[in-house]
Amino acid sequence: MKQLFEPLKINSMVCRNRFLRSATWEALSDDQGHITNKQKKIYTELAKNEVGLICTGYARILEEEQPNERMMGIYNDSFIPEYQALTKSVHKYGAKIMMQLAYGGTKTTYQTNSRRIFAPGDIAEKSTGTVGIPMTKEDIHYVTEAYVQAALRVKESGFDAVQIHGGHSYLLNQFLSPYYNNRSDEYGGSITNRIRIIREIYTGIRQAAGEDFPILIKITCSDFFEGGLTFKEVLPICRELEDMGFDAIEVSGNIHGKANSMSGQIFDGYPLTRGGYFIEYAKVIAEEVNIPVLVTGGVSHFDKTLDWLQNSRIAGFGFCRALLTEPNLIKRWKDGDMTPARCLHCSKCRTREGNYCTVFHKGSF
Repeated sequence: MKQLFEPLKINSMVCRNRFLRSATWEALSDDQGHITNKQKKIYTELAKNEVGLICTGYARILEEEQPNERMMGIYNDSFIPEYQALTKSVHKYGAKIMMQLAYGGTKTTYQTNSRRIFAPGDIAEKSTGTVGIPMTKEDIHYVTEAYVQAALRVKESGFDAVQIHGGHSYLLNQFLSPYYNNRSDEYGGSITNRIRIIREIYTGIRQAAGEDFPILIKITCSDFFEGGLTFKEVLPICRELEDMGFDAIEVSGNIHGKANSMSGQIFDGYPLTRGGYFIEYAKVIAEEVNIPVLVTGGVSHFDKTLDWLQNSRIAGFGFCRALLTEPNLIKRWKDGDMTPARCLHCSKCRTREGNYCTVFHKGSF
């Protein structure tokens, strides 16, 4: 039977186990997006503590596009040497590392009056109220090419893979969502049209980076609000992502900070599960595609996670806040201490000093 501490292969990349550190915004980069020693230390410690695949916090692909302060950047070649040092440090301890690329769009309240923010249409983002500039086809090409060039820098920096952020109401998720995408051209309407920008990004990266370079995507299993992207639509989207050539799918959802209060509720016919919010959705997606499916969101029990692995086609499990609380969680489990993760999933991690556990760690890290 499948085991959690056995290798997971994604294209040419072989991870030492089935545990993913899902993308986590540390809010520790400098104003231009260059990483700091604190960030390098965080990733190195995760590698030392047996995480199989480490995903960076999201990195902005354009200098002028910054949905959050002190987020990472990859928008020009000046970042390559520092990321080469980072990947070398992580590889020293046997972990694999990938960078997540994102265009945040209107899922932001950060300096919105001083930036030109693209969106599929003119619909305000529900949680922020921010309205973007509806994209022309030239704008779409501009952003698509930025993704491609950023991915090439990721490869040159020594990362083992790249992940495209297609969830959480960021730009690409908004193209997929019928709530935000009210376009009438070839980028709106049908699922095939709404996914077109992702197809063009994937095709560009694959042609530039080669067949062996792993390209992953993070998706939202549902928008979890009326009129938004539903799980019924996500299933054919996942099949199209596989047909394009994506090497793996990470499943998440649009419920930032509200997961505990929403647990047990039924959406699109499936429950949000405490201890693994999107597990039931990921199980179904994993049956629909023949590429690895990973799932992130509230996972905290080793025994439950092992059961999900052995009784579904889910290939791996992501951890975000739990690793802010316990960077040594995976090693602790490997060493035989199967106590559940300490993380309370209280969403109090965000502070002015950076993102860290404010419950079990007093003061900044």
